[in-house]
Amino acid sequence: MTANTLTRRPQAKTQAQVQTQQRTTRPGRWQRGVSLVETMTALAIVGVTLGAGLPSLGGLAERQHLRGLAAQLETDLQHARSTAVAQGRTVRLEVRDDGQGGCYTLHTGSANQCSCVSQPGQAVCIGGAEAHRVVSLAGSRGVTLRSNVAAMSFSATMGTVSPAGTLRVTTTGGDTVHLVVNVMGRVRQCSPSGLAGFPNC
Repeated sequence: MTANTLTRRPQAKTQAQVQTQQRTTRPGRWQRGVSLVETMTALAIVGVTLGAGLPSLGGLAERQHLRGLAAQLETDLQHARSTAVAQGRTVRLEVRDDGQGGCYTLHTGSANQCSCVSQPGQAVCIGGAEAHRVVSLAGSRGVTLRSNVAAMSFSATMGTVSPAGTLRVTTTGGDTVHLVVNVMGRVRQCSPSGLAGFPNC
């Protein structure tokens, strides 16, 4: 026997087999779109993925707001110090708990002559005191401000601070930035919660 005789010849397809193959390879009416089950499955997967990511996006927004407020507060502290020296009069930073995240006021005059509690975003001053800046955290997306001292006074002669203190900016997620103001009026930022970009306290 030769090699040619051992080779099998392909059998000719019957007419029924050819029609079956054409029906399965040719797109029919029911094969043109996506089924409802496939669509619902894809939507469910997208929904679960977005649902898992939203809490982390909320935390990210809080952390960004925390960073922004800490930077603004440091700028305001430096402004209070330079204003006290430039104008030759004491400038005070007073932090109040207004029940909505906190507020602070930079003002001249004696302690407690300006308040940011009664009207959020506005200072009410008495006795000739003058407000330089008022910041309210009402509606500030989960960020609160607290201080271990009620007020800091920046001296008109050298810009020194009495008493020295620490301002704490905290998110609802527990991220915290401390602004530590020393007697010389210098500000140092740190994070006891280990927030990225800040040294540990």
